[in-house]
Amino acid sequence: MTATEQVETKPRVYVKDSARPNNRNSSSRLTFLDWSRGFAVAIMLQGHVFHSFARNDLRTDGPFLLSQFMGGLGPAVFLVLTGITLSFLMDGRERQGYGPMRRWYFALHRAGYLFSLAFLFRLQLWLFAYPQSAWTDLFRVDILNCMGFAISLLAVMAIFTTADRVRLCAALGAAIAIASPLVSALDWSWLPPQISAYFVPSYQYFAFFPWASFIAFGLSIGSAIRLAKPEQMNRFMQWGALAGFALLLGGQYFSNIPYSLYPKSEFWLNSPGLIVIKLGVVILLISFAYVWTEFAVGTSWSWVRQLGTTSLLVYWVHIELVYGRWFGSWKEQLNNLECGFAAAVVILLMVGLSLLRKNWQTVRDYLMPRLSYRSPRRVSGD
Repeated sequence: MTATEQVETKPRVYVKDSARPNNRNSSSRLTFLDWSRGFAVAIMLQGHVFHSFARNDLRTDGPFLLSQFMGGLGPAVFLVLTGITLSFLMDGRERQGYGPMRRWYFALHRAGYLFSLAFLFRLQLWLFAYPQSAWTDLFRVDILNCMGFAISLLAVMAIFTTADRVRLCAALGAAIAIASPLVSALDWSWLPPQISAYFVPSYQYFAFFPWASFIAFGLSIGSAIRLAKPEQMNRFMQWGALAGFALLLGGQYFSNIPYSLYPKSEFWLNSPGLIVIKLGVVILLISFAYVWTEFAVGTSWSWVRQLGTTSLLVYWVHIELVYGRWFGSWKEQLNNLECGFAAAVVILLMVGLSLLRKNWQTVRDYLMPRLSYRSPRRVSGD
């Protein structure tokens, strides 16, 4: 999964007068967030390739299970980064002097934008699959729907200050995670399934419970980042890494306790422990991405970061490529090695698409004079 243009906003950042830090490029993007997003794109791509093309008899083997476990981390990364970018938007409007209600309006506008993209995405998939596609596919709650719906509810956090959002959104994320098993236990049969899919935890959809907790945690993390000064970022990331390890180990420990506070809970569906574990992994990834872009690769080109700058486009195109009818004869027919090769090819294609998108104006300026039609010169006779 933004991925998405919604996490590609160029947030205003603090820049030292003496030199530009490596984790900010010339367009003021926080490159460690782009790298984190790009890593999520890469593991999402390989996970979807294995899910679509692996033979059924190999789906209990180690390579497939590892692929799906890694791919399952992608949505959590995308949602946390969506929350971080949303917090940048809220903080930016606050610094520009906008009032609370005006900031709330801008946040709701972002939610509407994502909802529009979500339904356009489903419409495109439905049209490309017609006549095999069912009309209910138009209302499938995918990750873009989850982002739009969650942000529409969490947009109220814009009325608070950036400092307040650090603790309020952290508490809100915890509350959503804790409530998820309780929501699963309720009877939602009175609601149409197309509506309940937005609320009720499901293996088939991205419901508000528990996925929206990652956006709330992202709002908290992003607000903390905006409060940190440039000279404090190294220490901030050190504490972030420690917090990530603590969440990972703590979530694992409490998930293995033989008793539960809930009458019914499924670890892979609605467990708060799984949310805590994934959050710890995401924070560790962000901390690693900061160190990697700050002290290793710097501002040099990175294919991982490149994917992160066009995550929405890559997500949109690869879903049709991997799950559409284009390679239908290969679906559920490849072995592990062939799936690995196919995943590498898809990743390379998406990197190429990302480069084409970022350099489209240059490519267009180069091609247009060569492709434009020129009428032959008429030669007059003697």
